[in-house]
Amino acid sequence: MRRGRDRAVPDRACRSAAPGADRFAAMRENDDVRDSHSYGEGLAVVTVTYSPGNTLDRFLETLPKATDRQLSVILADNGSTDGSPERAALRPGVELARMGANLGYGSAANRGIAELSDDIGWVVVANPDVEWSAGSLDELLAATERWPRGGAFGPLIREPDGSVYPSARSLPSLGRGAGHALLGGIWPDNPFSRAYRQSTDSSAERTAGWLSGSCLLLRRAALDSVTGFDPRYFMYFEDVDLGDRLGRAGWLNVYVPDSEVTHIGGHATARSSGWMLHEHHRSAYRYLADRNVGPTRAPLRVALRAALGARARFVARNSDR
Repeated sequence: MRRGRDRAVPDRACRSAAPGADRFAAMRENDDVRDSHSYGEGLAVVTVTYSPGNTLDRFLETLPKATDRQLSVILADNGSTDGSPERAALRPGVELARMGANLGYGSAANRGIAELSDDIGWVVVANPDVEWSAGSLDELLAATERWPRGGAFGPLIREPDGSVYPSARSLPSLGRGAGHALLGGIWPDNPFSRAYRQSTDSSAERTAGWLSGSCLLLRRAALDSVTGFDPRYFMYFEDVDLGDRLGRAGWLNVYVPDSEVTHIGGHATARSSGWMLHEHHRSAYRYLADRNVGPTRAPLRVALRAALGARARFVARNSDR
């Protein structure tokens, strides 16, 4: 459901094992974990790289104007071959953390965050193809004072042409998701897509079901309370899943349109559109299947897998024409 990002093409041998089946019940039982660890007020940025090219230079060149606060940058590298992360690591305050394998977005982000010291209480997870506007991080940090139960804060995201990307959305339900999937390509302004994207409300600060993982300010204690990104999502839906789990744990996902960034588009994923399509539908199934468990829902899961597979084949055929 999210646009392509700079990340690696899947290597099945490197995927992490699935966590326990009843993750949501475990989070409810351990709800006090959110207050069990004390972090400082420091700020750090983690970006997952996979041969990002010159986009990483723009990311780092525009970052200083985003905040007046001192910050550090971790490059969680999934196996770049273009040398750009190594060049970037020569900059002051930038550290290269090699993943040693093709881990996918969420797992690499988790490992990058694990590199941070306890004085870092606020973590920005962002794509390396983001360009920062003046004061954009300071605006997100200011919003944390207004929303003390905020766990994730997301800016207004602009496309390269200046248009606004609908980055703060409702959680996908079966009905809304099916309508959006079936009609979105031929009738972009259909009621299902409008409800899912919440695209009529891009100017007001508000809560959302989930926020685009292209750029997120995360309260580290909140991230701990849900054990970070789910490593089973190699690419796509890891931000949807995170937003849902934060909400279930009692945190808020807050959209802050006074903060603006520009997402200039995935560099690495542009070279692997076939894998992107496959992973998008695979992750969509995982998200919905996780929320429709048990033997009575087995027929529904079978139908979901078949429908998403058919849609992936249909989109692939049309995109090749």
